[in-house]
Amino acid sequence: MSGTASELLAFLRRRVTGQYDVDEFGFDPELTDKVLLELIRPLYRHWFRVETVGMDNVPGDSGALVVANHSGTLPLDALMLQVALHDDHPRRRAVRLLGADLVYQLPVLGHLSRKTGHTLACREDADRLLRRGELVGVFPEGFKGVGKPFSERYRLQRFGRGGFVASAIRAGVPIIPCAIVGAEEIYPKIGDLRLLARALGLPYLPVTPFFPWLGPLGLVPLPSKWVIGFGEPIRTDEFTPSDADDPMLVFNLTDQVREVIQQRLNELRLRRGHAFPPLF
Repeated sequence: MSGTASELLAFLRRRVTGQYDVDEFGFDPELTDKVLLELIRPLYRHWFRVETVGMDNVPGDSGALVVANHSGTLPLDALMLQVALHDDHPRRRAVRLLGADLVYQLPVLGHLSRKTGHTLACREDADRLLRRGELVGVFPEGFKGVGKPFSERYRLQRFGRGGFVASAIRAGVPIIPCAIVGAEEIYPKIGDLRLLARALGLPYLPVTPFFPWLGPLGLVPLPSKWVIGFGEPIRTDEFTPSDADDPMLVFNLTDQVREVIQQRLNELRLRRGHAFPPLF
């Protein structure tokens, strides 16, 4: 029996007998690596040909908050960030992404999100994860970022009230600015079916050059070239936990993080060059 077949049988045996680890948030590391990430690795490696920059800025064994821009109409950037940190970081770090309420209101998607280590974007969960030394990821633009029109590509939207900064201050962990270039071109949003979106309880229902005109084929993402860059850590350990309650301090630090990401986006777009270089 080949090694691959033996590993598969051993994996199935563990799943059937329940001999696998799941943490208090529902994170299943083995299922994430061996099944869920394996399904999207071809997109990462061969379709988007993701290049990472500045990975040494992400700590190897301590807590940190990765703050990234959000875009793409469908949030594939979150999945590509997860693969990047798991596969390309020397310590193969699992990023615990904080997701919107809508994600966890959907039965299948909510369950899979928990299995892959993600949780609700709330203060309590963020604080607990950071204090445990986890690598936590957040997209402060939320649906405003992922659902913005193509005409506003690579222009950061508002970052909200800075709750992510307050969590980092309370935990005393660094903030890692992250710029993701490439997601803006995968589903160019040129319109929005607002009435239908409202009826379905969705934040938006996009119209792209291919969707809904080509049906399911319109959901195939365009093969843009991606670059994910991690900036120098912004320290928070110089503050006290009570500083997280200072709205002006939190606002200024939030604005600093946003400016750093915007500048890095501009730099990485120039570095990448054409959005659609030859696949081969």
